Amino acid sequence: MQFKQFYLGCLSHASYYIGSGDEAAIVDPQRDVQQYLDEADAHGQKIKYVIETHSHADFVSGHLELAKKTGAQIIYGQRANTQFPTLKVKDGDELSVGDVKLRFMETPGHTPEGITIVAEEKEGADGGVRVPKMFTGDTLFIGDVGRPDLVGSKGFTAQQMGEMLYDSLHDKILKLPDETEVYPAHGAGSLCGKSLSKETWSTLGEQRRFNYALQPMSKEEFVKIVAADQPEVPAYFPKSAARNLEGSVNLEDLPKPERMATEQIVEFDGIVLDVRSSDQYGAGHVPNAINIWLKGQFASWSGTMIPIGTPIAIVADTQEEVDEAFMRLARVGHDTAAGYILMSDFTGERKKVEQISVEKVKEAAGNGIQFVDVRRPAEHANGHAPGTLNIPLDRLANDFDQLDPEKPTYVICQSGYRSSLGTSILENAGFEKIYNVAGGTSAWMGAGLETDVSATACASSK
Repeated sequence: MQFKQFYLGCLSHASYYIGSGDEAAIVDPQRDVQQYLDEADAHGQKIKYVIETHSHADFVSGHLELAKKTGAQIIYGQRANTQFPTLKVKDGDELSVGDVKLRFMETPGHTPEGITIVAEEKEGADGGVRVPKMFTGDTLFIGDVGRPDLVGSKGFTAQQMGEMLYDSLHDKILKLPDETEVYPAHGAGSLCGKSLSKETWSTLGEQRRFNYALQPMSKEEFVKIVAADQPEVPAYFPKSAARNLEGSVNLEDLPKPERMATEQIVEFDGIVLDVRSSDQYGAGHVPNAINIWLKGQFASWSGTMIPIGTPIAIVADTQEEVDEAFMRLARVGHDTAAGYILMSDFTGERKKVEQISVEKVKEAAGNGIQFVDVRRPAEHANGHAPGTLNIPLDRLANDFDQLDPEKPTYVICQSGYRSSLGTSILENAGFEKIYNVAGGTSAWMGAGLETDVSATACASSK
């Protein structure tokens, strides 16, 4: 078997190549599909199947483009309401890729149409046993399971989905042997669960031992613990899920953004998106631009903070950064990047945001400043600088009325990435004295400065 995992860090997304003989299958492809075509060419194989474990909510898939370019069949679970030709599979169905047998299990819970694929290679001439590989989509993660609260609009409650998830795990997935290799569709950082591991694969035996959701408990206990403390669902998730069932435009057919002059970017009717680092943004940027750095979870935050369909103009240092931003925006369904400007070409007045050290923030504390922590509530509860007001980044644009725009405002996150986006939101809201805390809470703790822990975090750790 030829096997490869493609891991996309900015979306915490894993897709897979399975090849045998002169055939191949792709599981859960990202929108830009060239890497799968290249892999097939390298092995002299033809892509026969494009398999979706479910309708993904956090990114737009490339299944249609891949199928058009290869003639492959697109496969979904039988409950998927797709609007394009699809081979629907159910419990016990089998397909072959060369000498590899793909066996399908319906595993609803994260979504109604979710499936899990078990890939088993025939024994070799030496009689050696081949360990099965299991592709679990968002049903079973490493260290977690899929959240059951993303599809309320499809006619199921989170309670019902949680019960389905319990049954899928205990009646199907956990019936497999411990040595089965587990390959999920997402890893740490994904909002499709709450405590995913940084590891991108494991064995079922390891998950039995260490995954909190697989420990012995009743169905009622499981539903309660899995549903608790889930992060807020980004607004773009339902839109991406719907597009994956409808089909999307080929990435290569999207109109490319046009180069803009200073006057055009200043007057742009949409979102001006600065994709440079927080240091570069802070040193000088286009007024009213928001800052989401390409080097972090750019695609996820762009999908979360910018409504799908909004015209976008990109600010970058190089053409390569513009091209990368365009592609990564498209991965989450932003097909409206209309223009761009290189910062070296911008001749207008530049705004600045000071990047301030944790030591200087400590000195300023108590002198009438506002200190805002834009991390998620659970992060804040587990350790934060004293005196911080926790307003999660995805709520900041709506909840900044808790703040006084006349006061000096310091914004902190874990590393300085999210807080830079936070400062840009506040700048657009009319705040004048804004500071981004360089290094964030990690730097604060690393400097040995006093740290508070919320009572809720203390209680949950007992």
